[in-house]
Amino acid sequence: MRIIITTVVIAIHIVASAAIEARATSGPGCLYVVNVANWDTLNMRASPSAKSQIVDKLKPRTDGILHLEQACTPKHRPWAKRWCLIKHYNGDSVTTGYVKARFIRDSDCP
Repeated sequence: MRIIITTVVIAIHIVASAAIEARATSGPGCLYVVNVANWDTLNMRASPSAKSQIVDKLKPRTDGILHLEQACTPKHRPWAKRWCLIKHYNGDSVTTGYVKARFIRDSDCP
């Protein structure tokens, strides 16, 4: 009985997690890359610093979905100088990191 209950709880957690991820990629809040040449890439960083580790490289008109996770910061800085925490959903892969606000624009999620 205990094994069945544990299995059910784990299954519910997996389904709930998948539902949350699905909601995160529909409606407003998605982005696309701008101000980057077609032959170049935008570096997604592990933390909000140009010296931070690169965790992903985003091509203009990239495959996958870019989703804004929270408001870009710090708010006292001009928009172009703010860092934005985003997620890149690309097939089965999900990368979380930071990009400068001047390189992204709002878009509706598919």
